Amino acid sequence: MSAVGDYAAIAMPGRARAPSRFLRFVRRNPEIAWGGFLLALIALLSIAAPLLGTMDPRAISTASRLRPPSAEHWFGTDMLGRDLYSRVLYGGRISLTIGVSSAVLSALFGTVIGLTSAFGALIDAVIMRVMDGIMSIPAVLLAIALMAVAGASVENVVLAVTIVEAPRVARLIRGVVLSLSQQPYVEAAIAAGSSMPMIVIRHLLPGIVGPLIVQATFVWATAMMLEAALSFIGAGTPPSIPSWGNIMSDGKALWQIKPFLIFIPAGFLSVSLLAVNLLGDGLRDLLDPRLSRGI
Repeated sequence: MSAVGDYAAIAMPGRARAPSRFLRFVRRNPEIAWGGFLLALIALLSIAAPLLGTMDPRAISTASRLRPPSAEHWFGTDMLGRDLYSRVLYGGRISLTIGVSSAVLSALFGTVIGLTSAFGALIDAVIMRVMDGIMSIPAVLLAIALMAVAGASVENVVLAVTIVEAPRVARLIRGVVLSLSQQPYVEAAIAAGSSMPMIVIRHLLPGIVGPLIVQATFVWATAMMLEAALSFIGAGTPPSIPSWGNIMSDGKALWQIKPFLIFIPAGFLSVSLLAVNLLGDGLRDLLDPRLSRGI
């Protein structure tokens, strides 16, 4: 058997090394491993919600109001008799979608604004003062004001979070680009007559990918917190759409006598935030080991 195993390892070295490489990566990057595992688990539960014994999360049953967790209703029911287990799993779809969408849009617009600002003193002064003005307003207050103007919907929550977070991404990208533009290889490319679009594509964009990915994970976590805060006070997603913020908002009046109405969705939100932050911290250490050693 050992000879057969040795022959298989020699014949298929890539397959033999793959598990060891994966285990080595997990040992060296436990934060990425744990964060990715928790996030994948919650995402899988949300995506596969129809296959996990759920009911219609909007179905009202007045005869089943405020039931405690049981074999029939695993997480209990809310004040309208809706199954809390179903609402929490389906609510994960909304919260995760808002987080991912906001992170992607903030990264996209922030990158464009940051790159534009880094090339020109006058335009840099104008853009950065606008960004500073937006960042000077507390994120929650600005998001509430934007939602009051735009109205409650999932799309408007994503738009509000993007407007709140894009300036932070833009300032990060601007700083990275200004630092990279002073590197010898960029100066050599300019001296060689390379066009600005080519310099951006070949030399600047690869240098901002790492910081951008890390920042996007933190925007993801912030977006989920903002959505929950907005929905909790009634300024986020419509009450008819189950999200973790809406579920907590529905149960806030009865949390002292029925604490599971708050604690169960809050627990899912907390674990999701922990997973995203672990993933972001691990990616930061992986992509910028000098910072990890410095800390």
